[in-house]
Amino acid sequence: MTSTSSRHDEATPEADAEPRWLTPAQQVHWRAYLLGSARLNEALTRQLEAEAGLSLSEYEILVRLSEVPGRTVRMSELADALVFSRSRLTHTVTRLERRGLVERRTCSADGRGVNCVMTDEGFDLLRDAAPGHVRAVRAHLLDLLTDEQFAVLGEAMAAVVRGPAGIEGDCKGQPSA
Repeated sequence: MTSTSSRHDEATPEADAEPRWLTPAQQVHWRAYLLGSARLNEALTRQLEAEAGLSLSEYEILVRLSEVPGRTVRMSELADALVFSRSRLTHTVTRLERRGLVERRTCSADGRGVNCVMTDEGFDLLRDAAPGHVRAVRAHLLDLLTDEQFAVLGEAMAAVVRGPAGIEGDCKGQPSA
């Protein structure tokens, strides 16, 4: 059968195929993942906000900056590493900047880019916040799993990061606790 629709002509066989519905067991695991990750993120955010006045996203930005020489990363690279939109990163960095935790500076290498630089105040806050955050990560995740379960979780998430063939999935950095 010949189609006059250009959408059909460009469609992949997968797009035209019936969906591969989840099995009952897969559905249970999928929903457990969704609920578990939501509860984990909520618990970690609640702890950080209560003890350090930071959101999980703000904390992760400070962690990433603390891990590089000069505590400086180009904004576009930071957005890519965190899988944030440029707009989301800009808003989050603006909040951190208002608190004196980071500064934005023109990239000296080419003058076009903008770097995000962690201040000493930002580093001090991160250093003070890290012990409570690690305790929360342990209480809400690590201490609930065996070492083997945690390793499987890490391997599974690494496969998700790699993604399907042809889709960029490199996060350019390791998740932190």
